[in-house]
Amino acid sequence: MEAVRVAIAGAGGRMGHALIEAVLATPALALAAALDIAESPMLGHDAGEHCGRATGVTVGSDVDAALAHADVLVDFTRPEGTLAHLAACARHRVAAVVGTTGLSDAQKAAVAEHGRAIPIVFAANMSVGVNVLLSLVESAARALGPAYDIEIVEMHHRHKVDAPSGTALRLGEAAAAGIGRSLADSAVYARHGITGERKPGTIGFAALRGGDVVGEHAVVFAGTGERIEIIHRATSRQLFAAGALRAIEFVAARKAQGQTGVFDMPDVLGLR
Repeated sequence: MEAVRVAIAGAGGRMGHALIEAVLATPALALAAALDIAESPMLGHDAGEHCGRATGVTVGSDVDAALAHADVLVDFTRPEGTLAHLAACARHRVAAVVGTTGLSDAQKAAVAEHGRAIPIVFAANMSVGVNVLLSLVESAARALGPAYDIEIVEMHHRHKVDAPSGTALRLGEAAAAGIGRSLADSAVYARHGITGERKPGTIGFAALRGGDVVGEHAVVFAGTGERIEIIHRATSRQLFAAGALRAIEFVAARKAQGQTGVFDMPDVLGLR
């Protein structure tokens, strides 16, 4: 069987480095192209330079050229770039794995529209553990009921540009589903000054930023006389890269079968 040819966007970033290393270490995959923004110092350099590997793949900024010989694009960049890349994927009929966070509802709708032409795995967090956590949070919220207040606390590195994290929002959606509410009607994103008592049925968010924290998420169920905390800590970006590899395999199979649509990690992991 031929190796799946993978193009990686954001090749000069921390996640891009982790994805390149993961693809190079996987015999069933081949690094076909590496993309970065026009201002990146990585342009013109070998994609494996950061890990001391000569790959023969030069980092470029032309998405159409990058996709000409690719089966799947992996994109963990920023919303505007991701949508431009997905439009190119749709033109070239290249499948996509998207881990970009911070997309607006309109941008998510655009992802869904591109999913009519190609198969896309779109997930705010590709960690296997986090996706199990989502299931646990929904079950806990349903079992504990309205007597327990729900708070979500997340922390990421100082360079993260969106808050709350996409994973925190997904956890909020899972908790809201468990108590039979929508997150839009339940979420409280900021508290400052005299806020009054906590309103029943709300889900609070707190976002911490600092250092080189890869990602930490805690969901707190605070009742009378007890508190339950469910916590996930990521200590390496290879964790997300490992999930992305499973998503690449999944979406490449869908492409080979002629399927289109937007899928998520529960689809990839068979959690449904």
